[in-house]
Amino acid sequence: MSQDPATTPTEISQHGPRELAISWGDGARSVYAVRALRLACGCAACVDEWTGEEQLDPETVPQDVHPLRIEPVGRYAIQIEWSDGHASGIYPFRRLRELDREHA
Repeated sequence: MSQDPATTPTEISQHGPRELAISWGDGARSVYAVRALRLACGCAACVDEWTGEEQLDPETVPQDVHPLRIEPVGRYAIQIEWSDGHASGIYPFRRLRELDREHA
């Protein structure tokens, strides 16, 4: 099974103090505000698994939240450990690319 270049990162790097950059296999580059990524977490603690209702109150996320560690999850996602103590969210590459397109 071949991977879609549009959702296959070739590089993930810090881009300034508050941004994360991802270069994609199709040549595109996405730059994300890290706080926006934290707020977009789709884990069960942040989004109700049955209703899809957001459980995360943005007021509880510090303005200066930032990644402490980013780990690969197989070949389909990354997991981010955040400075606010949150570490259960998995960010699939397809979702990250969609987030970039939503904010374009």
